[in-house]
Amino acid sequence: MSLLDTPQHVAGPATPAPAVGPLRIGPHTSTTPVVLAPMAGITNSAFRRLCREHGQGFYVSEMVTSRALVERSAESMRLVTFDADEQPRSLQLYGVDPVTVAAAVRMVVEEDLADHVDLNFGCPVPKVTRRGGGAALPWKAGLFRSIVAGAVREASRAGIPVTVKMRKGVDDDHLTYLDAGRAAEAEGVAAVALHGRTAAQHYSGQADWEAIARLKDAVTTVPVLGNGDVWSAEDALELVRRTGCDGVVVGRGCLGRPWLFADLEAGFAGRPERHRPGLDVVTATIRRHAELLCEHFGDELRGCRDVRKHVAWYFKGYAVGGDLRARLALVDSLAALDDLIATMDLSQPYPGEAAEGSRGRAGSPQRVALPEGWLEDRELSGAALEVVRQAELAVSGG
Repeated sequence: MSLLDTPQHVAGPATPAPAVGPLRIGPHTSTTPVVLAPMAGITNSAFRRLCREHGQGFYVSEMVTSRALVERSAESMRLVTFDADEQPRSLQLYGVDPVTVAAAVRMVVEEDLADHVDLNFGCPVPKVTRRGGGAALPWKAGLFRSIVAGAVREASRAGIPVTVKMRKGVDDDHLTYLDAGRAAEAEGVAAVALHGRTAAQHYSGQADWEAIARLKDAVTTVPVLGNGDVWSAEDALELVRRTGCDGVVVGRGCLGRPWLFADLEAGFAGRPERHRPGLDVVTATIRRHAELLCEHFGDELRGCRDVRKHVAWYFKGYAVGGDLRARLALVDSLAALDDLIATMDLSQPYPGEAAEGSRGRAGSPQRVALPEGWLEDRELSGAALEVVRQAELAVSGG
């Protein structure tokens, strides 16, 4: 039973749900058309379980580099660990070499590691883009198509669907999403997700939902999913209404707020209830999160250290003083966490708008780190080819 199966449910505005059906990705279906976005250091099995306890959807693992998986690095093998009752098991792979990505997918098939493979073409982090990966890669159209084709070919041997997550492009002068979406569709992917920002934007500004609508018009045979600025159920419903997309991908919006998936489930079902938790529910949830992390890592200290990064997100808007927040950010055991929670006024109600809105990274637009000469043409050649050849080894730590 969810921690929120209590009187914390409150009636929200009677907003009718848009006409969108269940989300189907290959043989897998979710009544709620929602996907948890892969987030490095966040969407491990502990966080996925916590979110699944609140609502339906596809819950995707942290990104795993294809080279690290093929080489069976300890970290990559931990990242591909799923709960016994986690269905479907959704794994995100990153890679820049078609042969290595295909080998990783072949390993997934032969060792039954996952039921769904998502390919990362959206990461804007400099250490990824400067080697031609993530959001930089679709600019090289042939390379993009080769990676997708190889992954689909290997996955199809076991009926495993492959999806693609991408951004609009490198920057506003180098957009790739329409070409990439059509190419992915032609190569047999099961769905395409678009984050309505360029790599240059990182997480700043507003997501371009109109780009998602244009992609939906261009890709007609598989689901198109919209990503960006979904902070509430109302945002998700409005995104679907405005773009006609088949579902939403949620990333930063659920940080410190796993009950968002319950709101999304209610919203897409046309139900008005929303979760407005008091501090008692918030603290119970962070305690549950810490417990799951300890189980995930098999190490109480490591689990408690990992939950520290979530503290500011959970307590956004709540009257939890700076000294107490600082002590929570140093917690090293479940008993210590319990002791700190015991000092709080747990009768504190939901604080309203102060608890809502953006979470996680934002920052400002910045120049995208790219291999030398990357933008000179759409095909891979010269110095850029050598960068890509070395890239898998350079990022193979997991």
